[in-house]
Amino acid sequence: MRPKVLAICLLLVLSFVSVGFVATTKADVGEGDWFASYTVEDPNTGELMVDVDFEAEEERLLAPIFGGSELEITFTVDVGVTSPSTLLKLKTAMVHSNLEDTYWELVSQEYELTAYNPNSQEVQFYQAKGELTMKLYGRVPANVAQDIPVQYRVVTLYGPAGETLDLIEVKVVTAEASEYETLFLEKEDELRSLKDGGVDPGYIELYENVLNESKVQADQGYVEAAIGMLNTLDVDDVPAYSTVEGLFLPVVGVLVAVAVVLAIMFVRGRGKMQYVTMVLEDQIRDLEGLTLRASRVDRTISTSLESVKDRLKSIVGM
Repeated sequence: MRPKVLAICLLLVLSFVSVGFVATTKADVGEGDWFASYTVEDPNTGELMVDVDFEAEEERLLAPIFGGSELEITFTVDVGVTSPSTLLKLKTAMVHSNLEDTYWELVSQEYELTAYNPNSQEVQFYQAKGELTMKLYGRVPANVAQDIPVQYRVVTLYGPAGETLDLIEVKVVTAEASEYETLFLEKEDELRSLKDGGVDPGYIELYENVLNESKVQADQGYVEAAIGMLNTLDVDDVPAYSTVEGLFLPVVGVLVAVAVVLAIMFVRGRGKMQYVTMVLEDQIRDLEGLTLRASRVDRTISTSLESVKDRLKSIVGM
């Protein structure tokens, strides 16, 4: 009887340990549950591009990453508990570096790897408490982020059953997207300066609307149109209330240009007609709200926006 009781107790203990392990694996994948920190550098120049420390809750994005970029990633895996029979695996999706002979470099020499091949896309190790620090060399495939920015997974930590325990992703952008993001940050800084300078609230509202609409266009892949919208905010002198119209009319022209681009897509891409129609209808709804806000500042601006809205409606047959 006693051996049976001990066996049952042992099974219960093992069950609790298993549940605890599974709960750990499901918590906040990609948010530092296993990866304690990582940096991304340009191996050509040594420039620091990304610096993330999950324990300190710090993230610095210092330089854009493009398709085809060579990367040197240094990361630390924090293994909180030993499980001698649990085999974990690190794997990268990057292609082989043109600068380095291997994918991996073991930094923490005291941490033991299993059947370690530094020129393989994956490495394995048994779960032992401690910190595993490695360098990963590779190249982002050239076809990543051809149209819009994407989150590209550079390294993944897998559990014994192939489940994802944690991962590291980097934002890969196009050259145009990088230009847009830089310009957008400049305009945000300029907007803060305008607010601090006590500029007319109506002008501030219009400025914010243009920023927000440019973000929508960029997120949908129309980066060139988004850049054009931000460029309309280039003014030497902040206009007074009576001259707001002079600033905003060029923005109306940009919105018309976006409508023309989408109309061309109707003709050239019949298969995408439903999607483009949806985008245009979204633009119409946005313009209706923008027209209402603009009418509080200047009736002429409101009339101009009504004209743009009518053109968009004529395209989709609303």
